[in-house]
Amino acid sequence: MPVPDPRGDAGRWANASARVRLPSQPEPPARRKKRNWFYKCCRCCSGQADDGDWGPAPGEVPGARRTDPVIREGMLVVSGIDMMSSRSGSNRCEHHTDEYEYDHLIVRRGQPFKIKLQFHQEYDPEEHRVCLEFLIGPTPQTSKGTHILVPVGSRLSEKGWAAELVDLDSNTMTLRVTSSPKAVIGKYQFSVKTRSKAGEYQAPFDPRYETYILFNPWCHDDPVYVPQTSTLEEYILNETGRIYYGTESQIGERTWNYGQFDQGVLDACLYMLDRRGMPHASRGDPIMVSRVVSAMVNSLDDNGVLVGNWTGDYSRGTNPSAWVGSRDILLKYHKTGYPVLYGQCWVFAGVVTTVLRCLGIATRTVTNYNSAHDTDVSLTMDIYFDENMKPLEHLNADSVWNFHVWNDCWMTRPDLPSGFDGWQVVDATPQESSSGIFCCGPCSVEAIKNGLVYMKYDASFCFAEVNSDKVYWQRQSDGSFKIVYVEEKAIGHLISTKAVGSNKRDDLTSLYKHPEGSDEERKAVETAAKHGTKAHIYINKDWGDDISMTVDTQDAYTGQDITLRINLKNKSNMPRNISLNLFVSVMYYTGVTGSHFKKEQRQVQIPANGAQTVPMLISYAEYKPHLVDQGAMKLSISGKVAETGQTLAKEHTFRLRTPDLTLTLLAPAIVGQETQVQIIFKNPLPVTLTGAIFHMEGSGLSTPNTMTVGDIGPHQTVKLRQCFTPLRPGRRQLVASLDSPQLSQVHGVLTIDVAPGSAVGPSDPPAPSRASPAPARHSPALSRDSPGRQPTNRGSPANARVSPARGSPSRGSPSRQPDPRGSPNVRGSPGVVRRGERTGRPV
Repeated sequence: MPVPDPRGDAGRWANASARVRLPSQPEPPARRKKRNWFYKCCRCCSGQADDGDWGPAPGEVPGARRTDPVIREGMLVVSGIDMMSSRSGSNRCEHHTDEYEYDHLIVRRGQPFKIKLQFHQEYDPEEHRVCLEFLIGPTPQTSKGTHILVPVGSRLSEKGWAAELVDLDSNTMTLRVTSSPKAVIGKYQFSVKTRSKAGEYQAPFDPRYETYILFNPWCHDDPVYVPQTSTLEEYILNETGRIYYGTESQIGERTWNYGQFDQGVLDACLYMLDRRGMPHASRGDPIMVSRVVSAMVNSLDDNGVLVGNWTGDYSRGTNPSAWVGSRDILLKYHKTGYPVLYGQCWVFAGVVTTVLRCLGIATRTVTNYNSAHDTDVSLTMDIYFDENMKPLEHLNADSVWNFHVWNDCWMTRPDLPSGFDGWQVVDATPQESSSGIFCCGPCSVEAIKNGLVYMKYDASFCFAEVNSDKVYWQRQSDGSFKIVYVEEKAIGHLISTKAVGSNKRDDLTSLYKHPEGSDEERKAVETAAKHGTKAHIYINKDWGDDISMTVDTQDAYTGQDITLRINLKNKSNMPRNISLNLFVSVMYYTGVTGSHFKKEQRQVQIPANGAQTVPMLISYAEYKPHLVDQGAMKLSISGKVAETGQTLAKEHTFRLRTPDLTLTLLAPAIVGQETQVQIIFKNPLPVTLTGAIFHMEGSGLSTPNTMTVGDIGPHQTVKLRQCFTPLRPGRRQLVASLDSPQLSQVHGVLTIDVAPGSAVGPSDPPAPSRASPAPARHSPALSRDSPGRQPTNRGSPANARVSPARGSPSRGSPSRQPDPRGSPNVRGSPGVVRRGERTGRPV
C-alpha cells in the first residue's frame, strides 16, 4: 500500500472531499438538440435556454474533457486563446500583478480583465454561442462557486461573474471578463465551450491557460478593500520591510525580504491551503483564509511551514536569527513537504506577511514590547515572591516577552457587530491553542482596545499581550498570597511597525490601547478582567507608591561591560531608608530566565522629596558564560521601605547590541547580468567565531542560499565577495546575515537600483531566471587580515539535510509518492534547476 505524500494530508478539514478526477475519461454522450419550430421561432419558448444550460450532462464530471475532442463540420472550433498574461500588458499592470515572476495570467477578483479567442471560422452572433469555463479544486461544483460557467454577453448575478464582447474582428473576439468580488481565490483551470447548429464544442484544458485569482484590496466590494489605497503600495506591493526586536529601551531593527512576488512563492502559499485540506469553497473568505494561514505557518497540529525552537540548540537546522527572508523558507517547504527548521516569532510573522500579501490581503508586521503571555486566562501577569521577596520561579508561569511579533491584516468582519472592521491581529507563533488548534486570530484591534475580550477570535489572549497589569504577590506566614503591588503600565509599550513609504518606525500603540492611566484605559482593563479568572483583584486596592523607581541601561555591544542605574525618587516630606535586593540573570526574549549569576544587596537613604541613583556594573567576564540568544538579560529588583513598609518590585530587561554587516556593490546592477557584492564583518569578541555562515536573500535577485566561511579569529575582519544576478528592474534590497554558535543577530542590507537589461536579440542568450540560472564559474572569494580557508555555498543536494520534525515521518519511513502537480511554475518540475544548485560568479 503506497505511503501518502505528506503534502496531501487532509489536515483539519478531514471531511473535505479528496476525490481526484482521472486525467482521461470517456467523452460524455452528445446532447440531443430539439429541432422543432419553437426552437426556430423562439428559443425562450422551446425549452432550449442555451445561455443558461451550459452545465455538465447528468452523470458527467464537471470539466471532463478529451484531449482530442470530436469536431463536426459547422462547429465553432476554438483555434487559439490569448490570456493576455504578459507581465507588461494591461491585465497584469491594471491588477497590480505585474511583479509576480509568473507567465500565467494573475488577476484580482471583482475587477475586469481581457482575453482574446480565435475561431476556425467567422463568428456569427446570431448562430453561435460562447461560454467561458473556470474550475478550481478536485471536485468543482457550481453550487459552491468552484465551477464557474460564464456565457458571453451575460452577468450571472449582481456583482457576480460577467463576460462581455468588446471587439470582434472576423474570427477573433476580445472579451472583458469580470470575476465576482467574493470569488474563491486560487489557481483556476480555464476553457471555452461553444455552440452552433452543428453541436457543442468543448476546448480541452491546457495548463498554459491556468489563471490565478487573488483577493483585491482595490475593489470596493471585496471584503479586503482598503479605503486608503495609497497605503497598498506598502501593505501589498512592498517586497521588503523592517521588523523590530530588542527591548523597549534598546529597540533593534532588521530588514526582512518578504519576496511575495518571487517565482514559486504564490504556488507555495496556495499549497499551504491545500495541505491543510481547506475546502476550496471557503477560500473566498479572508477571515477563514487568515485563520488557516496562522495555523499553517507553525508546524504544530498539521506539519506546517516552520518548527518553533526556543531552546538555543539549532544544530539540526537554521538559527532563527540567521533567516533574512521568507522566500527560501516557503520554497523549501513546498519542495519537501516537511516543516523547515527553525523559527521564532519574527520569522513566523515575516512568513505570514509574505503569504497574506501574496494572496492579496493588506498585511503588516507588528512588534509589541513588554508583551505578556497569559497562561491562566486571568488577564493579568502574576509574579510570586516568598516572604523575603525572592522570586518563586516555579509559580511564575506567566511571562513577559521582551518583544513579540505578530501581524495586522485588513478586512471587514461581517461575523461581528458593526464597528470592528479594519485591522485584525493574526499571530502564527504557537503559544496557546485556540479551539484545540495552535493558531490565533483574526482578532479586531478595536475590540482589543476596548477590552471586549469575548469577541472572536482569541481576543482575551491578544488583550493580555498589550494591556494587562503586572501583579506582584507575596507569600504570607500562613502560606497564602497577598497582592503587594500592581504595576499598571508595564505591559504593551511602543507597538511598532514600519511606516508607510519610509524606513521609519510607526508607533501603533494608540490603536491598540487608550492612553496609559486614562479613564478609558482603566475601564478597558477592568472590563476585560471581569471576564478573567481573577476578577476580584481590583476590588480592594491598598498598595501605595511613596517611592518610585526606574532603571536606565547604558548601551553596550557584545563583549563590553554593562552599566545599570536604578533611580529612586522619594515623593514624601520625610526621609526614607530602603533595603534593595538586586538579581541579574540571562533570559530568552520570551521571558524565560536562567539562574541568577549576580546578586547584590544595597541599603539606600533618600532625603525628603529627594532622589538617589544606585549604579550596578556587570562585566563581560561575569555574563559571558551565561549568554543566550538575543544577548538579553533581566534585572529583578525587590525591596522594602523601612518607615512605611511599602514593598518595591520591578523587572527590567536589557540587551547587548551586535555589529552590522557592511555591504558594498562592486559593479552596476543590470537585469540578466551578473554583478558582485562585497560583505565586510569584524568580529567584536575576544574569542574565535566557529563555523560562521552567511545567509543572503533579495527579492528579484538570484542569490546563493548560504555561504560557509569557517572560523573567524578574535577581533578579525573578513571580506567576502559574492556574485548575484538581478532578475527584475527597479529598486531592490539585498539582505544578509551572519550566524555562528558564539554570535548571532548580525545583519546588513544593501539597496540596489537595478537597470533594465538590453533587448534580447535572436542570437542573444535568454536572461537568467530562478529556473535557469547563469552558469557557475568559481566559488566566492574570501579575504581576511590573516589567511583562512575558502567559503563554500551550502544548499546543494549533497549538503542538504532534512530532519523530520514533530509529527512528520521518521528517517526510516518509506519514500513519499511524487506530488501530482502539473503547473509549469511549480518548483521541482522537470527541467527546473533548484535554487540550491545555483552558484555565483567568481571574483
